[in-house]
Amino acid sequence: MQIWRSLDDVPADLGRTAVVIGNFDGVHLGHQHVIREARAAADAEGLRVVAVTFDPHPMAVLRPEHAPTTLTDLVTRAGLLQTAGVDDVLALPFDRDVASWTPQEFAQRVLADALHAVVVVVGANFRYGTRASGDVASLTASGEELGFRAVGVPLDGGPQVWSSTYIRTCLAAGDVAGAAQALGRPFVVRGVVVRGDQRGRELGFPTANVPTRELTAAPADGVYAGWLRRLDTGERYPAAISVGTNPTFDGERERRVESYVLDRDDLELYDVEVEVAFVDRIRGMVRFDGVDALIETMHDDVKRAHQILGPTG
Repeated sequence: MQIWRSLDDVPADLGRTAVVIGNFDGVHLGHQHVIREARAAADAEGLRVVAVTFDPHPMAVLRPEHAPTTLTDLVTRAGLLQTAGVDDVLALPFDRDVASWTPQEFAQRVLADALHAVVVVVGANFRYGTRASGDVASLTASGEELGFRAVGVPLDGGPQVWSSTYIRTCLAAGDVAGAAQALGRPFVVRGVVVRGDQRGRELGFPTANVPTRELTAAPADGVYAGWLRRLDTGERYPAAISVGTNPTFDGERERRVESYVLDRDDLELYDVEVEVAFVDRIRGMVRFDGVDALIETMHDDVKRAHQILGPTG
């Protein structure tokens, strides 16, 4: 797979393509439905599938105060797109200039001139061009002029249509199971394990701590059952996962994802890049009156995590 980060990066000899367009944040089941349509058309006509996405998210440029948190960074997104059936990715740098392109200009520059599109597949609610003035109808009209056909795919999911917004809503409520249903896989947080205050180790529950990032989505504060995977070796461990700032202890303000690998106190994970996958919520975050009450509840959390994750946990 190639990731082109500008129109100039696209090879002049790319050949004819099937194109899918969208932010593709999370590459959820709705996105996968659109990609399957493009993949089928591409296979029938011997085309490569190219996904056009935007970096950063258009809202981060047009209305930064309303920009959504991201479910996936660009590299992760590209990997998920490849798994879903995409051959290459054009991550179009989104700025005020791109935002000013008319729908026809976007179709000419990106779809016709750069990608030599034969078919362009989008969701039925797709909007593009200056002030989001373009839709499937205008894309179809441009295609008739520029030599590609446009396909608008009905939105997938039900009774709730799958969308990145829906997944963010689930995460904000701590509903990681609902987010996983829409994604078709557990929601994950990735990061490098940092040295914390080692309070978990003192309590008998050593944790691998990954700081959260301000503009990256994470589940609501609480305790979850899930899996921690080392990205260097691929080893995967069952875990009880705390998200938040540890309200029982004063002075802690940094929001972190802290994973206790069930029944293990011998792992050295500092400076290791890990992936934390959330399976289900155990409880919300609570401020305890003392350490003894906290430890007792942590034992209950571990027991509940075992129950959720099953025999392998």
